[in-house]
Amino acid sequence: MNRRHFLLTTVAATAHAACIAPQLSSSQPTRKANIVLILADDLGYGDLGVQGARLIRTPNLDRMAAEGARLTTFYASANVCTPSRAGLLTGRYPIRIGLARDVILQADTHGLPLSEITIAEALKPDYATALIGKWHLGHVAPFWPPTQQGFDLFYGLPYSHDMKPVSLHTAHTSVVTVHGGSPIQNLEIRDDDLAMNRLTEGFFERGLQFIEANRKRPFFLMLALTAPHVPLDPHPDHAGHSAAAEYGDVVEEIDANMGRLFARLKELGLDDDTLVIVTSDNGPWFEGSTAGLRDRKGGAGWEGGYRVPFIARQPGRVPAGLVNDSMAMNIDLLPTFVAWTGSSMPSAQLDGANISSLLAFHAAPSPHDELVLFINDTIAAIRTQRWKYVVRSFYRTSEAALDAPERTDWAVLVDMQNDPAESYDVSSLHPEALHDLTARLERARDTFGPLARQPATP
Repeated sequence: MNRRHFLLTTVAATAHAACIAPQLSSSQPTRKANIVLILADDLGYGDLGVQGARLIRTPNLDRMAAEGARLTTFYASANVCTPSRAGLLTGRYPIRIGLARDVILQADTHGLPLSEITIAEALKPDYATALIGKWHLGHVAPFWPPTQQGFDLFYGLPYSHDMKPVSLHTAHTSVVTVHGGSPIQNLEIRDDDLAMNRLTEGFFERGLQFIEANRKRPFFLMLALTAPHVPLDPHPDHAGHSAAAEYGDVVEEIDANMGRLFARLKELGLDDDTLVIVTSDNGPWFEGSTAGLRDRKGGAGWEGGYRVPFIARQPGRVPAGLVNDSMAMNIDLLPTFVAWTGSSMPSAQLDGANISSLLAFHAAPSPHDELVLFINDTIAAIRTQRWKYVVRSFYRTSEAALDAPERTDWAVLVDMQNDPAESYDVSSLHPEALHDLTARLERARDTFGPLARQPATP
C-alpha cells in the first residue's frame, strides 16, 4: 500500500496548546481527546432549531450548541457528496485528489487514492478508528473497503442508499499481518435487504459499541449518516411526529440519537474527554432549509449548496455558548484534529488550516485569507471574510460562466456582511474589492486549472 511518511510538527502542536490553554477550565482532560464526527447527508443550514428551524425540533443539538461552539460561516468543500467527503478526510481541495467532478456511481471504478492521508491515518498509531455509515469514495479495489485508508472498522454502505444495488457491509483490520506487516482486510456482506428505516438507529448503535469497546484508549469515530438524504424513511418511533413531515422526522431521529450518544459518553466517564462535532456534507437537496441562503445542493457558486451547520462540544475545552462567524471549511478538520490531539501533521500539501482558535474565542479570525468554491473542477466563487465573487451559476439547463468574455458584467460581487442572501451585485460601489477578488480568482485559476481532469466519456 502506498503511504507517504508523516512529518512531526511539534512546533504547531505546542503553539496550539498555548493558544487554547487560557480557555481550558480547571477540569482538564485526563487523556488525549477522543473525537466523534457526525456527518449528516444533505442536512440544510437552517434545519436545526439553533439555526432557526421552526418546524423541526432538535433539542439535543440545540443543547449541544448551548454547551459548546457554533461556527456560522462553515463550508463543505463541495456542493455534492463524493468531493466533499474527499476534502473533509484529506484536508485538501478535492481537485487535488482527482475527485472534484460529480459523484461516484455504481459502475465507476475510481476512488480516493491510497496515496492520500486521511484523518484516520493521521491519528495513527495512537487512535482506534472507525467509519460507520456511508463511504462513497470508491467501492472497488484498491479503494474499497475503507479499512484501506486507516480505519480499523467499517460498518455501512459503499455509496448513497438511493443507489442500487446497495448492501450493508462490515470490514475490519485484523491484528494478524502478512507480507511484511501489511494488515489483512476482511470484508463481509451483512444484509442484502436493508431496512431503510433502521439505518440511522443501526449506525448510532454500532458507533456506541465501538466507543464502549475502545473506552480505555483514544478513539476517532466518524458517523457518516445517510439521513436526511432521500429516500426519507423515518424510524417507526419517529414517523409522523414532525410538522415538516418525513424530512423533519428523520432529522428529529438524528437529534434523538445524539441524545443517546451524549448519555452514553457520560455513563462511560468520557464526556469531558470527547470532542463531538456535527456538520453536513453539503446543503439540502429537494427538501430542507437553507435559512434563506441562495440555491441548494449542486448549485454553482451560491451559498445554499456549500454552507452547512457546524457544532462542536467538549466540556472544559470548548467554551459553552461560543458563536464565531469567521469562515472555515471541512478541509480544516484534519489539521484541527491533528493539533487538538497532538498528533503528527501529514506531509501532504494541505489546503485546510487549524481552526482550534475558532472553537476557543468568539472573535478569533479565520486562518484563511480566502476560500475557493468549486462546481466540479471549475472555480465557482472566491470567498473572503466580507466579500464573495461568484463566477459560475446555472440558467435553465446550462451551467453559465458569468465572467465569460461575452458577459463580463454578469459576475457578481456580494457584500456578505450586508447581503448574506446574495441578492445584489455591488461591484460598482466597491471597485477596490472587485479588483482584489478578480486578482484572487486569476491566481486560483492558475493554481487549480491545470489540475482539472477532462470529463469522462458518457
